[in-house]
Amino acid sequence: MNVVLHQPEMPANTGNIGRTCTATGTRLHLICPLGFRLDEKSLKRAGLDYWKELDVTVYDNFEDFLEKNPGAKIYMATTKAEQVYTEVEYEPDCFLMFGKESAGIPEEILVNYKETAIRIPMNEEIRSLNLSNSVAIVLYEALRQQNFAGMQREGKLHRLHW
Repeated sequence: MNVVLHQPEMPANTGNIGRTCTATGTRLHLICPLGFRLDEKSLKRAGLDYWKELDVTVYDNFEDFLEKNPGAKIYMATTKAEQVYTEVEYEPDCFLMFGKESAGIPEEILVNYKETAIRIPMNEEIRSLNLSNSVAIVLYEALRQQNFAGMQREGKLHRLHW
């Protein structure tokens, strides 16, 4: 599974998303420009001590991403989509793309992805959900459809027994 962030602006959101990707074995793709630096100091400030375990790739722009991922099946998460994220059957190697916090995915990109544009239902008065929450919602639905392949599905108590 792959998560794509198009021009993310907030390091804390990207940090939360990176942690979710690490926890789920999902690859993270970042499309520049970024609203922050990826140097060691910036990462530590965002609490990304697990960043070294994250499978992450950075691209110069959307065209660079497409060139390096030919034939990628991309689901575009946007409030402008007609279909709900639960109405889609996700492939194990698909890409879930999310736009920057202030503006989402540009319509110049979205217009070419009407069939794979997805939305999370919410009240009309709300402009959007937090980016890291949106990623978690859609990603976990896609993983659920894959029966959480390769993920730990059982827990156990540390000191007591069920």
